[in-house]
Amino acid sequence: MSKKRFFITAMVLVILAALIYLQVRTWKKFDWNRFWAATHTANKFYLIAGVALIYADYILRAVRWKILLRPVCEGAKSSDLVAPTMIGFAGLALLGRPGEFIRPYLIARKQNLSMSSQLAVWTVERIFDTGAFVLIMAVNILWSRDELRQLPGFADAPKRMFLGHAFTSFTVFEAFGFALLGGVILAAMVALSVRKNPELAAAFFTRLFGKISPQAGRAVGHRVHAFGEGLNTVKDIRSFLQLCSLSLVIWLFIGFAYMAVTHAYHLHRAPQLANMTLSGVFLLTAASVVGGILQLPVVGGGSQLATIGMLKGVFNLPPEIATSCGIMLWLVTFMSVIPAGLLLARSEHISLMQIEEESLEEEEKALESDDLQGQ
Repeated sequence: MSKKRFFITAMVLVILAALIYLQVRTWKKFDWNRFWAATHTANKFYLIAGVALIYADYILRAVRWKILLRPVCEGAKSSDLVAPTMIGFAGLALLGRPGEFIRPYLIARKQNLSMSSQLAVWTVERIFDTGAFVLIMAVNILWSRDELRQLPGFADAPKRMFLGHAFTSFTVFEAFGFALLGGVILAAMVALSVRKNPELAAAFFTRLFGKISPQAGRAVGHRVHAFGEGLNTVKDIRSFLQLCSLSLVIWLFIGFAYMAVTHAYHLHRAPQLANMTLSGVFLLTAASVVGGILQLPVVGGGSQLATIGMLKGVFNLPPEIATSCGIMLWLVTFMSVIPAGLLLARSEHISLMQIEEESLEEEEKALESDDLQGQ
């Protein structure tokens, strides 16, 4: 590891530690001895199982990317995409958001494709990820609401009156589940319409936003058209169904990895973790995802703090166990790819810092090219 990369990694870890320390300080009592004991005695078998599930997830992501390559590269092999996938996620873990484009850049270079085509694949991949996760969350909230309602953070929440009706925080949470489900259906309908006729959809949004500002209308119209063209990376209905199935399985694997980590704390008189079900686990996953959206640029920290807050506030765990488990979830599900990613990068003679700079340059060129075409 170069001195620059080591410094960046050390800085990220120091800032993250500071964020967690500031969170800990808000609690009146925090037993550091209990925290270290919980971390040290967590069941290693369960933790290794969690890492194995996450590694399997990267293989599934490579298979999904291969399906998205069918329109432009029918002969692509999933085995050729595993290394770029793991190197890309290792770059994301080490470098933060600037490392996000390493994966599409490496795949473009390996398959002799344009960066813009792989950015389109990356965009569509995120759409399937978002849709699958939101669908799982909506079904989880509505299907398991009786179980989730019994969680301490919901069961002990005070009732409030609104328009003559009593409601609790879980009532709002349940309504959110219905909204999520409706949002998935609406988004799917819009996406299908845009894919069917990108030009017509772009013209509609250009007129709609053009009433606010002609410049904004042109920009939105261009983005909608690019979005519709990007959806053409889905070759046919067979590919669409495969992508949907893989995306759901990917998130289920993540859920089982979370469950493996929580069950690793079964020795610490924390039945909330030892008996954690998949429905409860997906609440933690949701907290991590939402926290990731609200995190600090490059450094992050939002997902970890949101997970710790969920463990303490909703599952009523002691702060020491919540903090230990939250950090362990982050290490297993996000940071565990680093050793394999660095080994693969070394075997393929790739410098993460150099490839990050090259990927950002190619991403800017691709965006400039798209903007010129849209003018």
